[in-house]
Amino acid sequence: MPASIIEEVDRLLDAALIRDTITRLSCPSCGSAHVAQVLGDNGGISYVCTACGHSWS
Repeated sequence: MPASIIEEVDRLLDAALIRDTITRLSCPSCGSAHVAQVLGDNGGISYVCTACGHSWS
């Protein structure tokens, strides 16, 4: 149990930052976060970087 409301807010902000970092995709080629999810050739999911054009699945 946190000793103060400020400690609780800090804990929640840290948890939100970690969750946001984990769920955000980045391009393995250039590191950009500008990634689009696209439908692959065989119905699978692929990704394309809108910054450099690199694609992967």
